[in-house]
Amino acid sequence: MALRIPDDLLPADGRFGSGPSKVPAGRLEALAASGRTLMGTSHRQPPMKELVQRVRQGSADLFGLPDGYEVVLGNGGSVAFFDVVTHALVRERSQHAVFGEFGAKFATAVQQAPWLEEPTVLRAEPGSRVLPRAEDGVDVYAVTHNETSTGVMAPVERIPGEALMVVDATSAAGGLPLDAGQSDVYFFAPQKSFASDGGLWITLMSPAAIARAEEIAASGRHIPAFFALTEAIKQSRLGQTVNTPAVATLFLMAEQLDWMNDHGGLTGMVKRTAASAEALYGWAERSSYARPFVPDPAHRSLVVGTVELDPAIDRVAVMEVLRENGIVDVDAYRGIGTNQLRVAMYPAVESADVEALTRCLDWVVERL
Repeated sequence: MALRIPDDLLPADGRFGSGPSKVPAGRLEALAASGRTLMGTSHRQPPMKELVQRVRQGSADLFGLPDGYEVVLGNGGSVAFFDVVTHALVRERSQHAVFGEFGAKFATAVQQAPWLEEPTVLRAEPGSRVLPRAEDGVDVYAVTHNETSTGVMAPVERIPGEALMVVDATSAAGGLPLDAGQSDVYFFAPQKSFASDGGLWITLMSPAAIARAEEIAASGRHIPAFFALTEAIKQSRLGQTVNTPAVATLFLMAEQLDWMNDHGGLTGMVKRTAASAEALYGWAERSSYARPFVPDPAHRSLVVGTVELDPAIDRVAVMEVLRENGIVDVDAYRGIGTNQLRVAMYPAVESADVEALTRCLDWVVERL
């Protein structure tokens, strides 16, 4: 007989996936209400150009971009942007701070590029972190702001010198604090804090990063058209993407950006994620059968929380009961932890729902 969690314990919304993440109902209703004004129309015409510029301006406002920084968009998602960096931004050699699966994928993309020197790769075990360090001969420092696989966050702080600070902010952007001037390339995707869908990359670029892209494009290096960053910069300035974008994705992101900027901007969003993180980690620290996977409280992510369960608990059985009751996508990232749950706490997630999730976990574990 299936376990039925009492209604008064359930969260109002049981979506806790780390990406694609929760899309609030109001955003979907706004998309439906747009009717035929955008969906099914040309991406080269004024309505779509206005939408792209709405995303660019909303992003610039949210992050308080310094003078000269630009918001650039392209197709392919964050993993595709690893290859953009490899082709269009690394001059000769990079350094990578790796403390999870996505930082490792970024480093591998550079290691496999025969036109570049072997990068320096600094590594930390899952659950801990490593920070970049000054090194002669490095022209790109590749940093992960939030490791989606492990639930570890790291600061974004510039290494003195002329090397570019390139930050993978896929799950961090919009939910963690940021001084945009500490980075040159801060890239992310819409399906995390921006309550949208995947398939696009968005990056905040400094004047130095734009100049580097132009330098490499003019150097004669072969850059496949899909990874041509200078063309993406050019088209973004025109309110376009190089190739046809996912229109619904752009619309949902624009709606979320409006909501974020209307509700306190980045500071307001960090307050929301911090409240959710306190609810999750505080519960795990008090629990008799769970603990935060990340030992150092200062390293625990505000946007993706990982919790390790006692080995005696059947994690899969717990998740099955949760799903039957409308609480979904708390799976761990493959290969991370031994008996782990992973909970997204992006700005669209209510801290009250995270608290409700913890009550439901207690209820289910007691009965299993």
